[in-house]
Amino acid sequence: MTTPSSLESLIEALRCLPGVGPKSAQRMAYHLMQHDRPGARRLAEALAAALGAVRHCRRCNTFTESEVCTRCLSPRRDASLLCVVETPVDMNMMEQTHAYSGLYYVLMGRISPLDGIGPSELHLERLLTRASDGLVKEVIIATNYTNEGEVTAHYLAETLRQRGVNVSRIARGVPVGGELEHIDAGTLAQALRERRPLAG
Repeated sequence: MTTPSSLESLIEALRCLPGVGPKSAQRMAYHLMQHDRPGARRLAEALAAALGAVRHCRRCNTFTESEVCTRCLSPRRDASLLCVVETPVDMNMMEQTHAYSGLYYVLMGRISPLDGIGPSELHLERLLTRASDGLVKEVIIATNYTNEGEVTAHYLAETLRQRGVNVSRIARGVPVGGELEHIDAGTLAQALRERRPLAG
């Protein structure tokens, strides 16, 4: 029995999702068609609505439905601090800490030469212009501690310092509540290198 072409197209479309291979995409497509057609319709309508309404914030580059997002417009945010993250999800994680009250810039990616992504693909001019606007006193680089995140952090730090911008990098090390026996050697070594004196 051959699969209808429209169903094949749906399966192929679902494969664009991260971590979804051919079998998972097929399972999802058949589930939606067989067990949850109303859910499939809601999904299609929500996706179409998001594609029509969501854009990038002119200031921080995150997703928003207006020209400038509410976070950038908030008078309660500290405009002298600018935290650079890779994705909107990373920004949301930073917000959940309740430890940061500054503004953000979302790269929407990271420098990855193997994937053909360099500084020009990330449109870093917008970030550099923002960081040099006279309001920003410190740029906090909060890219991930992956090879690509480290390359991105190094490039940004060098470029921003050349413009006279004060740059810092989020620390890494042992997680809160972590036990040493369960920490990998690389993380523990980094925690040792980034140790600081205890307050008296």
